[in-house]
Amino acid sequence: MLKPISRILHSLLILIFIGTWGNVLYHFKLAPSRTSLATLAPTPTALSPTPAATRTALPAPVTNLAASVEAAIPDADWSRLQPGLERRVIPIYNSQNQQVESLYVWRLDQDRFRLDVAYAERPKSLETWQKETDADIVVNGGYFSIENERYFPDGLTIMNGQAFGRSFNGYGGMLAIDPSGAELRWLVQEPYNSFEPLQAALQAFPILVQPGGGLGFPATRENHARARRTVIAQDREGRILFIVAPDGYFTLHQLSAYLTESDLDLDIALNLDGGGSTGILVANPREVIPPRVLLPFVILVHAR
Repeated sequence: MLKPISRILHSLLILIFIGTWGNVLYHFKLAPSRTSLATLAPTPTALSPTPAATRTALPAPVTNLAASVEAAIPDADWSRLQPGLERRVIPIYNSQNQQVESLYVWRLDQDRFRLDVAYAERPKSLETWQKETDADIVVNGGYFSIENERYFPDGLTIMNGQAFGRSFNGYGGMLAIDPSGAELRWLVQEPYNSFEPLQAALQAFPILVQPGGGLGFPATRENHARARRTVIAQDREGRILFIVAPDGYFTLHQLSAYLTESDLDLDIALNLDGGGSTGILVANPREVIPPRVLLPFVILVHAR
């Protein structure tokens, strides 16, 4: 009787032993090995380096032409180009903080520089005007008309003491130059007098800053037309400023409002011909904002 029991126990032990090793073998078969995991990640080599992170370019901001000019970066410092001549560049931003214009400003002391006006029936480049006159600065002038391929300044023009053309009546402004220097006038307030001894003069429109620093072109006159702009201005110390906005962002009202509220301390500002005519050449150090057309009518600046 003991033998059958012994055989049964022996058989049970054999079954338990076989079951245990079966589980162990099953576990090793399914578990992933460290070697197989390592082969999933390639090892960098000198021939195939780890790729560097790439930088995605952001799209350029789109100018919102309907936005009003909000602010300019404060920049009270002027660059001294030569005695009596300073320059400043003011970036203009809209309400979305996108730069929409750069305002270039040249300011000159009349004790060191004098102004003049030049006109030719056949237009010329800024470079030609500068070479022929030896001017330190050449700036595009006022508006002009074309008849039979000949160019004529609009409004009154005086050169070498000789006047021609007809003065604007009840609007616009005037650059008047006599032996004592140059001044800007609002023709509504101070009409041209044919008896005054002017050496040179030109007229243009509209007034952007009225005498005393008032707004010259209100929103009620706004036509929302944007263009390149050229402005001649005079500050409260009597210095002459040339202001050029070559990117074409400003409407006349926007520019008028900006100049009136700026820190340029302007007493009066007159809009000159803009668009394709906008241009300035400074001879030393040489700086040029080229116009897109030839110019029959320019303002000249000479050292005294």
